[in-house]
Amino acid sequence: MLGSTHGTLTTDSRRARVIACGEQPAPAVHGRPADTDDLDVSGRPLYAGVPELDRFFRPESVAVIGASDAEGRPNTGITRQLLSWAERVGARLHPVHPTRQSVFGISCVPSVADLPEQVDLAVLLVSDPLPVIEELAEAKVKFAVAFASGFAETGAEGAAAQARLAAAVERSGLRLLGPNTNLNAFEKFRDDLDGPAIALITQSGHQGRPVFTMQELGVRLSHWAPTGNEADLETADFISYFAEQPEVGAIACYVEGLKDGRAFMLAADRAARRGVPVVAVKVGRTETGARTAASHTGKLTGADAVVDAAMRQYGVIRVDGLDELQDTAALLARARPSSADGVVVYSISGGTGAHFSDLATEAGLPLPRLSDAKQAELHQWIPEYLDVANPVDNGGHPVGDWRGRKIIDAILDDPAVGVLICPITGPFPPMSDQLAQDLVDAAEETDKLVCVVWGSPVGTESAYRDTLLGSSRVATFRTFANCITAVRAHLDHARFTASYHSPFDEAPRTHSPSYRKAQALMRPGQQLSEHAAKQLLRAYGIRVPREQLVTSAAAAVRAAGLVGYPVVMKASGAQLAHKTELGLVKVGLTSASQVRDAYRELTDIARYEGVSLDGVLVCQMVDPGVEMVVGVTQDELFGPTVTVGLGGVLVEVLRDTAVRVPPFGEDQARAMLGELRGRALLDGVRGRPPSDLDALVEVVLRVQRMALELDGELAELDINPLMVLPRGQGAVALDAMAVCR
Repeated sequence: MLGSTHGTLTTDSRRARVIACGEQPAPAVHGRPADTDDLDVSGRPLYAGVPELDRFFRPESVAVIGASDAEGRPNTGITRQLLSWAERVGARLHPVHPTRQSVFGISCVPSVADLPEQVDLAVLLVSDPLPVIEELAEAKVKFAVAFASGFAETGAEGAAAQARLAAAVERSGLRLLGPNTNLNAFEKFRDDLDGPAIALITQSGHQGRPVFTMQELGVRLSHWAPTGNEADLETADFISYFAEQPEVGAIACYVEGLKDGRAFMLAADRAARRGVPVVAVKVGRTETGARTAASHTGKLTGADAVVDAAMRQYGVIRVDGLDELQDTAALLARARPSSADGVVVYSISGGTGAHFSDLATEAGLPLPRLSDAKQAELHQWIPEYLDVANPVDNGGHPVGDWRGRKIIDAILDDPAVGVLICPITGPFPPMSDQLAQDLVDAAEETDKLVCVVWGSPVGTESAYRDTLLGSSRVATFRTFANCITAVRAHLDHARFTASYHSPFDEAPRTHSPSYRKAQALMRPGQQLSEHAAKQLLRAYGIRVPREQLVTSAAAAVRAAGLVGYPVVMKASGAQLAHKTELGLVKVGLTSASQVRDAYRELTDIARYEGVSLDGVLVCQMVDPGVEMVVGVTQDELFGPTVTVGLGGVLVEVLRDTAVRVPPFGEDQARAMLGELRGRALLDGVRGRPPSDLDALVEVVLRVQRMALELDGELAELDINPLMVLPRGQGAVALDAMAVCR
């Protein structure tokens, strides 16, 4: 059963939920039948259905349990808002209250059982929603919303109450939003805006306000899902649903905690397959942030590095601030795919152009030098003494004739240019007015991205309010930083989706021959000795040095002769870690007498330190290379994770690592290496030869296979150091530590 171990539904209960709620099964992928319910070798799902939420967002009938029209009561304001919303979406509203004949002039029924029709959505304005769930199930209600607080966000007692609520919901067959949620799903959305829309998901309603109010700047919003404590419906459900909606151009999320790591990955994978950008603020980067998030929504925030890695694997764009969330989501929703990566900065001031270009280059935006021919073309309308190589300094945008538009069109016509950015640090009419109009006109006639940074702190100017914000083709920003962040996200996402292949399609579903060998080495609840840990690696085809485990000085001498001098000798024991610090490693032994003395010294130290040994390892001495670390740890939300980084005795000091969540392919294994600050060491520095990157990647992939197959049995694995030899010579695990679950 997966439900208790990994936080996901069991196969049978998941299938029952699909049938009961009209949930769409996963679409056919590479010829798979649409109702496939696959699991990977670790027992986790490889496909997830899309919740059918149309009747949640646009129901035909709504029941309000606890409706009120009494002045001064909180339920009265909520009932009034729901009445207005139901009218806008064309839904019939039925008040439910045990003692009222009518609410706001609408006939009221005393209980759910008395409803005149089967309703799509029930809104629960009661302090304890649990007793109502069974009534809703009997009435075959599809969806419910629980506003009540006092659940997992309040501590252990509240968490237990939420668990009871979640269990009742799962038995009922309906889908629940909340508890501890709000009215954001029932806001008034503008219907006079066109173009692709942003769909919004937030676990804190207030944190979604900046994105919602972007409608006043002409940015369309289609949905808002305030997920609250996520006893049932969660962020992943809404990502999956929104990714399938044709009007959604981007999904913006404010996430405090993920309910289920695999569910999130599957939802992000669905968005990636369809090229729908997901932009997220995920709190919990710091200990304080994580603690606050847990107290607010009662969920695990997860190790931030693991969350960050999972988002990166599936193209989720992580931003820090709500201003970045709104600006990046707006750009990604409305921008068309770029035909080129080149960014050109066009400015009426040389200082502005230089300043913006510095920041953009530092952030990694490609600012190509324009060709000599293109510069000559621009100099037809721009004085020769001004630099037009990129940034393009026009010295003052032409106002009285057609030259300004000619300049902009010429830049956009360059096949190397995909993005034009014009920073306007302050209004300077009529020049800035004409510049804004020319940019808007050019943007309407090109598929390339045109961005403007309107730096005026006032923001009431006609060029900004009417001209720029009146265009759905120009992306307008108020700060340099947000423009750069959004453009970088746009270019990165375009590259990501162009080459994306879902790792779930190739994830292992059956155990390899290595699995049976590895199982025989497992010792539940124990740490394996180095010798046993290396046998585990050998079972999965990971190269280790020639070595023998001995229990006497004479045997050590014989082993050294077989292994071949020089040798390394190490104490080996099930609970032994940090051997170097205890003096339990001897390197470069070249004679029988040195081996004999080393054996005695190692056993004496172990005896003095009270360390129990299963013997002494006599090991082949491997040629020097680059010392790396490859490991496996268990994350509470995502399960097994794989880490690679610079290794050796300073691994905990350097902390130069990259992490991925299985399943992942060779492309992600190589991307991990690119994230390391010390990546240049692998390429060869100071005359050293390049390392065998193919061998290192192969080790990472084999460790991933081990992590998946031994998920229920292997708690931790640490290969340190993994000696990566020069190109073509492989990689050797010199030391290993493994802890069994």
